[in-house]
Amino acid sequence: MSLTLIGIIGIFALMFILFVFGIPVGFAMGLVGFCGFSYVITLDAGFNMLASVTWDTFSSYGLTVIPLFIFMGQIAFYSGVNEKLYNAAFTWVGHIRGGIAMATVLACAAFAAICGSNAATAATMTTVALPQMNKYKYEPMLSTGAIACGSTLGVVIPPSVVLIIIGLSTEQSIAKLFYGGLGAGILLAILLTLTVYVLCTIHPEWGPVGEKTTFKAKIKSLAGAVEMLILFMVVMLGLYFGLFTPTEAGAIGSFFAVVIALVQKKLSWNDFYNSIFDTLRISCMVIVIITGAMILGRFLAITRIPFDIADWVVTLPFSKITIMAIIFGIYIIGGAVMDGLALLLITIPIFFPVAIELGYDPIWFGVTITIVTTLGAVTPPVGATTYVVGGMAKDVPLERVFKGVIYFLPAYILCIILMMLFPKMVLFLPNLLN
Repeated sequence: MSLTLIGIIGIFALMFILFVFGIPVGFAMGLVGFCGFSYVITLDAGFNMLASVTWDTFSSYGLTVIPLFIFMGQIAFYSGVNEKLYNAAFTWVGHIRGGIAMATVLACAAFAAICGSNAATAATMTTVALPQMNKYKYEPMLSTGAIACGSTLGVVIPPSVVLIIIGLSTEQSIAKLFYGGLGAGILLAILLTLTVYVLCTIHPEWGPVGEKTTFKAKIKSLAGAVEMLILFMVVMLGLYFGLFTPTEAGAIGSFFAVVIALVQKKLSWNDFYNSIFDTLRISCMVIVIITGAMILGRFLAITRIPFDIADWVVTLPFSKITIMAIIFGIYIIGGAVMDGLALLLITIPIFFPVAIELGYDPIWFGVTITIVTTLGAVTPPVGATTYVVGGMAKDVPLERVFKGVIYFLPAYILCIILMMLFPKMVLFLPNLLN
């Protein structure tokens, strides 16, 4: 049996079986990688590899950036910054038809810039924005769809744990990925907002007009969001000017997030404890998944699957755009049936060499597959973000939440097409760091 066939059986057969039986993703990847490596080499070599990879991952200084940015997001979450951001957006655009849904998308984008988590953004904005849209008798499909899709901006707009992991996995600049994600996230946010406008133009009754506010009230509302804007700018500008590394940026961001929350007296001891507990829980989950992916990556390396696929793909009688479209299709399908982070960690060793072989920029590829994978966060059968919204919107059937999401999917597709046709939309800001 060839090494390539062994690798394919391990990934597509054994790992699928483990997923079906409910084995956590990180452990499933690690088990497949260990068993495959031991089968191809020796059992002793497998145990040595397992020990070295586990130690190297858990003692990696580079991974300390993950809990730091997660902690910054948790502090922002528990200190109630979400309500300030939503109120500011609502004050500015709430009087437009569909404006509350637009405000929700804009607030999701702003909160994503601090939080970096789909699930946290979805839970937060469902709590804050859904009652307001119910008050003005918004169509439930529009309101829940706007929240679910707006929440996916959490993994696109920096600081993003997903972009950090892509940077570590591909040995690319995390700062450049952040700036690429910023441009892509703004583009997606605009397209989602335009989707609300189009839907409310076609169905005016879906998004009734909210209350008008004075210009003075608009300016006053910004005061509630200015602290988080300053925090975001400190992190991004510090990275841009090379004042600190991504890990130092996470530490500085966390420190100032705590200071802002304490000065505003918005963080109780219980909230502080919960933020630490959630940071530990999420960080452990992410690092276990990374460890499993690293073990699986060693198995893939000895089977040479990534290199064989790259060599095979470049010989296909298709244009490179067609090949990349096929890869994106695989990500969309994969993201709909499994966790997006796990999908990226499994597939990056396979498709990243293909993208480089085809001549695509590695930063562009990392940011674009992040956008593509976010589709899996809202589409069935997994659609984790949609399930969060559906679970919290007790009076809206889950099928209506998913139907609402479908109206927003063209925005994702258009965003991906624009990024493929005009790569500089992603690369303009990262290129400024050169």
